[in-house]
Amino acid sequence: MPVLINNIQKKAALSPENLTFLSDVLQYGLELHQQAAAEMGVILVDNEYIQELNLKYRGIDQPTDVLSFAMNEGLAESPAFSIQGGPILLGDIYLSVERAREQAENYGHSLNRELCYLGTHGLLHLLGFDHQTPEETALMRIEEERILARFDLGRTSG
Repeated sequence: MPVLINNIQKKAALSPENLTFLSDVLQYGLELHQQAAAEMGVILVDNEYIQELNLKYRGIDQPTDVLSFAMNEGLAESPAFSIQGGPILLGDIYLSVERAREQAENYGHSLNRELCYLGTHGLLHLLGFDHQTPEETALMRIEEERILARFDLGRTSG
């Protein structure tokens, strides 16, 4: 299975349907970007855990919603990594379920929509997308919406 989800947090209950839906959206994103055979991990965490990662890797001592760690970040043109004969490994996404729940409530949409949006955002980072300039941000938003719209989770739905 190319999308491996590991829920290590205990603060926010998730149903099997939440996890299946997230996996389906991310698998579609991989297929859309010709990476259907690639593997990626999604680790569902709480705010405390993601804050520790944010401090360690970004020097920011506060929780965030999603962090992506590409397997081959900065080493080559492609963000993927492969060992001969093995799967293509994209990397891991850490997603704060606590933060996703807070943001879903603040934005007035479903937890599924927020989890899938954050997962999609993280996936696009693994695929090499970024949002450091207005042009990069616009391109990333278009790709996010393209993936989410397939599941009726775009900004105007879900």
